[in-house]
Amino acid sequence: MNASTTAHTPSSEAKNLRWLLSNLVDEVPGVRSVAVVSSDGLLLLSSDPAQGAEQPQPARRGPKGSSADLATIVSGLGSLTVGAAKLIDGGQVRQTMISMEEGSVFVMAISDGSLLGVHATPDCDMSVVGYHMALFVGRAGHVLTPELRSELRKSMELDQ
Repeated sequence: MNASTTAHTPSSEAKNLRWLLSNLVDEVPGVRSVAVVSSDGLLLLSSDPAQGAEQPQPARRGPKGSSADLATIVSGLGSLTVGAAKLIDGGQVRQTMISMEEGSVFVMAISDGSLLGVHATPDCDMSVVGYHMALFVGRAGHVLTPELRSELRKSMELDQ
């Protein structure tokens, strides 16, 4: 697969990952926005309709209304929790959950340092959100190869 093909026609892996993300957003009550972030903090995939969506989706209230902001938050939380785990010999970080008055943020490791972040409503069922995130990670982890990450990054750059 060459770069010119990838830029115009998403691979089947990219389509499948977008479908999984869309299902997470549409099927889980209380989910406002979702972002998949690479190990270096770059947004790979998001629920933000302005960020690489194949079909328009209804606007969702997220951090500043943007999955790019959620990606920044997810990347920072991921880095912070990995550092904390090292300091206390806690092993690998599996999931981080933050509950606030006006919402919740969840961060879960996918593979090779990539992270899945979800911003949800304050009344969401945290166990349901966590369960569906784990399903996403289980299904996406083995397909999120370096080649697919590169394709997704390029796709995000083209959409900006």
